[in-house]
Amino acid sequence: MVQNTNMTFQDLHLHRNILQVLEEEKYITPTPIQQQAIPVILEEHDLVGCAQTGTGKTAAFGLPLLQLINTEKNTIQVIILAPTRELGQQIHANLNLYASYNPEISVIGLFGGTTIKSQLEVLKRTVHMIVATPGRLLDLIDRKSIDVSTTSYLVLDEADEMVVALHAEVENIFKEVPKTSRILMFTATMPGRIKQLVQNY
Repeated sequence: MVQNTNMTFQDLHLHRNILQVLEEEKYITPTPIQQQAIPVILEEHDLVGCAQTGTGKTAAFGLPLLQLINTEKNTIQVIILAPTRELGQQIHANLNLYASYNPEISVIGLFGGTTIKSQLEVLKRTVHMIVATPGRLLDLIDRKSIDVSTTSYLVLDEADEMVVALHAEVENIFKEVPKTSRILMFTATMPGRIKQLVQNY
């Protein structure tokens, strides 16, 4: 992917309040994956993005999805899956930073290392966006403690890593979310299992 160094985040049709947060964080020129992914997501298409770690993928999907959140609905609208707790925590922290312009948007993290009880308490409140590891999310679904039937967007970050170690869990989550959900996959490589997921969903 070639970066257009003349492009700014203002060229990507992001809300003024999001642009203000980016300006405060000194984010000026979007990376190639951000330049290509943000407009596609804002137009509400499915997406498979090939990009290495450290290329700004969280902002590539996080910024447009935050813009698409409807805060008048007290429902889970976005689920972001990460293969590890560490990556999930990093995504969660970045999304909370990007969402700081609107305190009505609720982003929560569901990972191991935190008690189920505390996460059940959080889920009693309004939640718009979830960042989770597949195992913890399925655990909460099996307990009937979370309703994913309203999901509009399902994001797989580091999808190639996830389908190697957590293929069954990922497949089960696909079966739980609505068939109308938009699917956004970000992967560094395109192994056969990723191609199969793309064909299936």
